[in-house]
Amino acid sequence: MTAYIIDTETTDANPETAEVIELAIAALYDAGDSIAWLDGSAVTRRFAPLGPITFGALATHHILPEELDGCLPSSDAALPHDTSYIIGHNVDFDWTVLGAPPVRRICTLAMARAVWPSLDSHKLGALVYSLNGATRATKELLRGAHSAGADVDLCYIVLNGILQTRPGIRTVEQLWDFSEECRIPTVMTFGKYKGEPLENVDRGWIQWYRRLPDTDPYLLEAFRRLGR
Repeated sequence: MTAYIIDTETTDANPETAEVIELAIAALYDAGDSIAWLDGSAVTRRFAPLGPITFGALATHHILPEELDGCLPSSDAALPHDTSYIIGHNVDFDWTVLGAPPVRRICTLAMARAVWPSLDSHKLGALVYSLNGATRATKELLRGAHSAGADVDLCYIVLNGILQTRPGIRTVEQLWDFSEECRIPTVMTFGKYKGEPLENVDRGWIQWYRRLPDTDPYLLEAFRRLGR
């Protein structure tokens, strides 16, 4: 089963409407007793969207519309056919803009929050500074942040840091299991109970939430484990 670290740059920040304009992919090697970077570099491709690029997105990735002239349409942005797992920082965004393909998702953001809960920020750049040090070399490394290829490289640095804290994780499947566990919340992240431990959420609110059409399966699992 093949795992890829991925990152996308898009036309806007809404995963339901955004089009992919840049996709970077790098393979991981699962030897059965270790996980390693396969070739040390990401393959990056650009795509031409049907719609405009918002100014907010442009300020993030600095990909100009004219730089996409002649590229394949954004609808062609897709994962390799052999993909079983994708790894990314807030990977659900990338998964959604790629059409929610039937692959397992491993989220470095969720794992980082679990592994380093006291950090003031779990953004990709902040994590790299934390791992590599607040040095000129790290600053130079981060200059390319918010291009898909650079962010794949940074994501691997974070992933490697996570793996160093969990030496028992030796396969991609074990990594996915750990990611899934990390994604189950203990504190509410939205709504009237934001910031409250899940134990404090009213049962009536929980029943109301379960009836919604777009519930978070990880939050539902957290309530189930609490017997709520």
